[in-house]
Parts: sequence; structure tokens; C-alpha cells
Amino acid sequence: MTSHDQHQIEIEQNLKRWREKPLLQEVYRRFYGLIAEQLRRDLPGKVVEIGSGCGNLKTVVPDCICTDLFANPWIDQVESAYALSFKDGSVSNLVLFDVFHHLEFPGTALQEFHRVLAPGGRLVIFEPAISLLGWLVYGAFHHEPVGYFKKITWTSDQPQSRYYSGQGNATRVFRGPDYDMLLTDWRRVTTKRFSAISYVASGGYGKPQLYPTSLLPVMTGVDKLGDLIPLLCATRLLVVLEKKYVASKTDNRFGRDDARSSRSVLDCG
Repeated sequence: MTSHDQHQIEIEQNLKRWREKPLLQEVYRRFYGLIAEQLRRDLPGKVVEIGSGCGNLKTVVPDCICTDLFANPWIDQVESAYALSFKDGSVSNLVLFDVFHHLEFPGTALQEFHRVLAPGGRLVIFEPAISLLGWLVYGAFHHEPVGYFKKITWTSDQPQSRYYSGQGNATRVFRGPDYDMLLTDWRRVTTKRFSAISYVASGGYGKPQLYPTSLLPVMTGVDKLGDLIPLLCATRLLVVLEKKYVASKTDNRFGRDDARSSRSVLDCG
């Protein structure tokens, strides 16, 4: 089975489950709200989601351009993360929701994201987080490999031709120091872990729902308690990177860069 075939099968299965599970829809709307809060609306340019799957981000960010490898009715454009059709500097925000861990060559994709983003544009990544609970959830109850100790091939000049997954990759790349020297073109805005136990107990797309939708407010309280001990309870990771401004000595357009830098937040919670 090709990478495209596997991807399309998952999309069709997820769309069916999404329609059947109102609780899942509400949990994801909350995730999408966290993403929407991080978008830079003061910059001109497009808001683009890479690997949109079922296109559900539009329920909260209606102006985003949904892209994927396949031309489904809810997809605006067919795009590959490694060779985007957008012009240099034409995108204000890029969103990847559960996509980063499918990038076999993340460094190559990041180079392409950097190219299309405007100076100061944001890359918003939402991914599995590996903690004690994260290991249990994604290692024992999810079909995709965690791959935490496998080598990451950072760049390649060959296109990705197979289905790839490493659910631990975002935690490895953005939570530890090993990849910092490969991210010098980016300014870290935030790196935040969430327990998201309400998500885990919802069963996600593939498992049974463990509580009624009416108890979501109670589970949200449980989430807040879990957020206090992310090393044990984190199951979701939000990463926001900003493309660094590059200004010449005679170009004062980006004089606000230093001010923005001082306001940037690095949250290692």
C-alpha cells in the first residue's frame, strides 16, 4: 500500500467517526481555539493548513486554506509539505495539526515552511506529547509507532514515498536541546504541553468514548489538574515558531523586531 492510499483510508475513517462523535467535535474545537489564539492577524498573507485531513479546522478558522495530498471536496488545494505552491513570503500563518509526526524529513519541510512564510509569520504545530501518560496512550493504544529512539532523517533531496509516522518526533525536536542548532532560523514563541485527559478519554477517532458529552466540563477540570504535572500527564504539545526578521542596516521596516522578541514567550510547561 502506498503512502497516499494509507493516508486516504485514514481520512475517510476519521471523517465517519467525526460525524458520529459530538464529544470529539467539541474537544477538537477547543484544540482549534488554542491554535486560533496563536495566529498573527496583524500580518498580510494567507492562513494555510498543511495536511488538513477532514478540513475541520475551518469550524474555528474559517478563512484558512485547507490543503492535503488529496483532492477531496473539503480541500481547497492539493499541496505537499516539501514543495508548496505558495510564493515566497506570501503566507502569514501555517498550521500543522497532527502532521509533523508524518514528516519523514522534517528539516526539509521546515525549510519550505520558512520560504513561504512572511517575516514574523508563524508556524503553529499541534502534536502528540510524550510523557508517562503519553507513552501509555500513544504506545499501547494507538496504531502509529512512537519511534522515540529511532533516528530522525532531518533532510533529504528525495521525495517522501512511504507512509511514515513517529509520534514522539515533536517532543524530541522541540522539547529537548538536540535540535536547537537546526532551528536557528526560527524564534520560539511558545512550547506548551497539555494533559488533554478529556481528549484521551473521548476515545479520539479510533477508540470507545469513556464518558458522556455532558461531563466534558468536569473532564476539563481534570485537564487543568493534569496540566500541573506535564512530565506525567501531558498528551498534547503546542509549538509556535516565528520566522525571524532579516533586516538590512538601511531597512527600518522591521524595527519592531527587537520589541517583538522581548515580548515573545518561551513556555516550557
